[in-house]
Amino acid sequence: MSTTTAVAPLTIADAEALITAAHQAAEAAGVTVSVTVLDAGGHPLAFRRDDRAVLISGETSTRKAYTALQLNAPTADLVEAVQPGGLFHTLPTALDRPLLFIAGGVPVRRDGRLIGAIGVGGGAPEQDHAFATAAVEGLA
Repeated sequence: MSTTTAVAPLTIADAEALITAAHQAAEAAGVTVSVTVLDAGGHPLAFRRDDRAVLISGETSTRKAYTALQLNAPTADLVEAVQPGGLFHTLPTALDRPLLFIAGGVPVRRDGRLIGAIGVGGGAPEQDHAFATAAVEGLA
C-alpha cells in the first residue's frame, strides 16, 4: 500500500499569480524588476520584465529561480556557502549550469513538496528576496 499522495504541479495560473504578486510588491517599493517562474523540471512557466527594469535583470531572475530550484533553498540562504571556505565554494564554477548565488530566488512548495521556483532581479538582493518571498507566501 502506497502512502504517497499526489501534489498538484505548478500551473500557468499559479505562475501568473506569482509574477503579479512579485511585481505588485516591487511596484509598492518603487522598484522595477524582472520575474521568472520555473516548474519543477526547470522549464519556464512565466516571465515578465518591467519596461524600465535593467536588461540584465531578466537573466538574473531566471538564474536565481534555477538556483533555488536545483538546491531547493532560497538563494539568500546560499550566499555564504559559496564564499571562500564555504561548503559550496567551488560549486558556481564546477558545473556548467546557470547558477547565481545572489538573493532573489525562492523555491515554491505545495504540501511540503518542491513544485517550482521564482526568481526576481532588478532591485537590491534583499529587495528581490522580499518580493519573491511575498509572492510565494501569497500563493494559495
